[in-house]
Amino acid sequence: MIFKKPKFWDLKKPNFLVYLLYPFTIFVKINNYISSLIPKKKFTEIKTICVGNLYIGGTGKTPTTLYLYNLLNRMNINPVTAKKFYNSQIDEQKFLKDNSNFISGSDRKEIVKKAIEMKFDMIIFDDGLQEKWINYDIKFACFDSEKWIGNGHLIPSGPLREKINILKNYHGLFLKTVNDELNLDYIYKKIREVNSKIEIFVSKIEIKNMDKFDIDKNYIIFSGIGNPDSFRKLLLKNKFKIIEEISFPDHYFYQDKDILKIINKANSNNAEIITTEKDFKRIPQNLKKKISFLEIDIKIKDENKLVQFLKTKINEIN
Repeated sequence: MIFKKPKFWDLKKPNFLVYLLYPFTIFVKINNYISSLIPKKKFTEIKTICVGNLYIGGTGKTPTTLYLYNLLNRMNINPVTAKKFYNSQIDEQKFLKDNSNFISGSDRKEIVKKAIEMKFDMIIFDDGLQEKWINYDIKFACFDSEKWIGNGHLIPSGPLREKINILKNYHGLFLKTVNDELNLDYIYKKIREVNSKIEIFVSKIEIKNMDKFDIDKNYIIFSGIGNPDSFRKLLLKNKFKIIEEISFPDHYFYQDKDILKIINKANSNNAEIITTEKDFKRIPQNLKKKISFLEIDIKIKDENKLVQFLKTKINEIN
């Protein structure tokens, strides 16, 4: 889905647009209800993990998927990442393909069967918590700790695919953070009210290629991602001098004219240009040399706790 998220989705106090669009949330509610009635298949030949989100876009599920892939490798498990094919999400698919063993296709059940044929131990799906046909062994939901659930309403009144009471069916939750000082007590309390047994892991976003940048220079930044605020705040946290930010719709496919306009603006202001790694994959090849991108790392604040959680869940599956 290529869209630019409405600002009212994140207002803590809903405005009139929320209530104007509220009748249309019935379609999401009906779809979710029907999906809950469909019998889901559990695969015994391979273990399945899903890393998804309730809040649309910007929750860090793709880098979290890659993080889990690397962690499981270190645990001597042979994993593969997977993602249902969407033309609009080729950037995320390419990111996973470039950094992991990866399978894609138009049907998640067929993806699982292919992973079994290739003799992988575990498959990690990037997205798919709303999948109608698969009963995943381990289900993780990802949230951005600052956005949390936005205004708390379903699409199109708000940013949620499902209400947070669905967390009662999940095993773990990742809270992506950029601001180390953010108080997460309120979020913890809300989560525990829904599911007192769910494991919560706080993930921290760090820049992996800081040595490639001169923070004394001026920068123009641009992105077409679900949560551009997170990108900007990460740069500001690392003392980048941002003179302008340009936002595009999520998964936007850049044309030459888009990038040339940014390059001309940077030249006029004696500034460098930075975007995200996912955005960089959508830039026309002939213009990439003019653009720098951030490589990010996810760190889990208590990785040992996550390792033990995974071991316990895997033993339960066995």
